Amino acid sequence: MRQRIIMPMPQPDRLRPVASRQNALVKELRRAFRDGEPTPGGCIAIESVRTIEEAIRSGLRLQAVFFSESARARAERLLPQLAAHVETLLLPDDVFQSAVATETPQGVAALVRLKSHTLDNILSVPDPLIIAAAGVQDPGNLGTLIRSAEAFGAAGVLVGAGTVSPYNPKVVRASAGSLFRLPVVAVELPAVLSTLRDRGLRLLATSSHKGTAIDQADFTGGMVILIGNEGAGVAKDILRHVDGQIAIPHASTVESLNAGVAASIVLYEASRQRRATDEHRDTGPQRT
Repeated sequence: MRQRIIMPMPQPDRLRPVASRQNALVKELRRAFRDGEPTPGGCIAIESVRTIEEAIRSGLRLQAVFFSESARARAERLLPQLAAHVETLLLPDDVFQSAVATETPQGVAALVRLKSHTLDNILSVPDPLIIAAAGVQDPGNLGTLIRSAEAFGAAGVLVGAGTVSPYNPKVVRASAGSLFRLPVVAVELPAVLSTLRDRGLRLLATSSHKGTAIDQADFTGGMVILIGNEGAGVAKDILRHVDGQIAIPHASTVESLNAGVAASIVLYEASRQRRATDEHRDTGPQRT
């Protein structure tokens, strides 16, 4: 007998055409990109295929995904990864362009709900390594800081007043997905520093010109490292609360390091010291 081949039924096109700039979801996307803050529903705006895939891989809940007409082919890659409840919209190129942050977009954007974190979540980690952004204004610097914090094992990032919003689209891009996984919590500095000290954490601030060289500093145990403003550094009202300052030795012809680069170097050294301490603890004293 000839075997009967059953062909799969074609799936209906999930892309809902939307031509109006006044569509509620399009307006929500535009506002989230413009303000760099979560929507009333708790979503932030993200764009690019890679960033959306990072959000999916990180277990985040997507509210809606938007495709421009010229980027419709990218839907074939993303649609199989999206849960059935996720709205998927197809926009004319000009409508899509009016809603996103970049001048040359890839044609894919989304509204995604971040996980909720608190200071207590960060402090629940034994001997946490915490980074506090105290006036970091450049989005690329903050995004790099968050990315490096995850890479080098920090428990979380605290964001103080005067720091760019961690939900700014440029911060999201520069964090390369780390914002989706690492606890990032807005706090009142310097008020929260006394709480951190009461929890037994040491407070260290970075400095361009003075302080203990990082290879001489002790980064073991629970601690908070404060990264200051790109030009002015850590503010004086915050410095009054710290236990010490640390500096990265560099050529005198260079005035200071980029805040994101400085944070990454300090985080690497802290990770190296803490890893060595853990390995020594695991192996214990050697018998002779």
